Amino acid sequence: MPTYEYICDACQHEFEKFQSIKADPVTTCPECGKEHVRRKISGGAAILFKGGGFYETDYRSAGYKESAKKDSEGGAPKTDAKPTETAAPAAKSEPAKTEAPKAEAKPAPAKPADPKPST
Repeated sequence: MPTYEYICDACQHEFEKFQSIKADPVTTCPECGKEHVRRKISGGAAILFKGGGFYETDYRSAGYKESAKKDSEGGAPKTDAKPTETAAPAAKSEPAKTEAPKAEAKPAPAKPADPKPST
């Protein structure tokens, strides 16, 4: 049930009333007793969810939770599969090729700026 804010136009008394949405608005001021009360428009209160079950991660599948647990324990999940060799064995008669080191390029010296022509 929401809490409504009211103000009396006769005495300017402000008060709150906890009542059902279906209930009729209050018309009599509890301070002066006159029937000049109106309901104020308010921003309302924020909704605060506490406890489990309100977050996206609480509704994840069991598989997701298991993989997240493995990731948080440090590293990729371990598998029992053995690695397979994909590279062909090197030929015995060929020597290893090496590349000659490349020369480093030196930056060109800076040119002085041309003076602006006078007008």
